[in-house]
Order: sequence, then structure tokens, then C-alpha cells
Amino acid sequence: MKRQSVGAFASGLLISAGLCLSGMTNPNKVIGFLDFFGRWDPTLLFVMMGAVGSHAILYRLIARRSAPVLVPTFSLPTKRNLDWPLVLGSVLFGVGWGLSGYCPGPALVSLGSGSGSVFIFVVAMLGGMAGYGLAYREPRRT
Repeated sequence: MKRQSVGAFASGLLISAGLCLSGMTNPNKVIGFLDFFGRWDPTLLFVMMGAVGSHAILYRLIARRSAPVLVPTFSLPTKRNLDWPLVLGSVLFGVGWGLSGYCPGPALVSLGSGSGSVFIFVVAMLGGMAGYGLAYREPRRT
């Protein structure tokens, strides 16, 4: 368990550093990317291309292994179909991201800035997560 925690912490630090270096903790970068008819800022496109490219290469390499490094088996999603909760959640995510300029990861990293707007966003995000948890609670199995 200790190795997993250290690995998760190191991964979080690496992602946080990448978000800070790329400027993705600045909501104006995201809003500028979505402003196609104004002062369009393409930097988010390059960050996304780097992330998708890294994932495409590393996923294929890692999937060849018999098991992950820190746990005994891979945990991959099995659900393959789209349903209304997924579609609605995606729409809500996109609208929230477009209006605020914050995505959950960069918002958590931005909490360190002390900005009131990011604090409000994170509180609203946690409220939405709690609401989902209440609305779609799995029945207890005895």
C-alpha cells in the first residue's frame, strides 16, 4: 500500500507541475481556446495533443505487460455503451468548464493560489459530486 501511495503522490506532483507549466491553471487560457471568433488562444490544443499522444504511445506499451507495477492486476472499464447519465454528465462538465475555465484537476491545483473564484468552483464541484452520489446511490447488499 505504501508503494501505491508514493506512486499516486508522485503522479499527482508530475501532473500538477505539467498543469502549472502549461498554463492550464489559468482559466483565461481555456476561455481563450473556446473564443474562436475573438482572440483565439491555441495553447490548450497543444497541451491536449501532447496528452493524447503520450497516452496513445504509453497505453500500448503498458498494456503489453502482464500486470501493472504497483498492483497485481489491471483495472479497465468494461462498460461500452452510452447512457443518458453519461451524456448529461458530459454536457454539464463541458458547460461548467466553458463558463468557468476550470477543469477539476487544474482547479484543485489552483486552490493554492487562494483565488475566491476557484474556491467557489471547487465547492460547487464537490457539491455536484455529492449530489450525484445521493441520486445514484447503489443499494446496500447484505
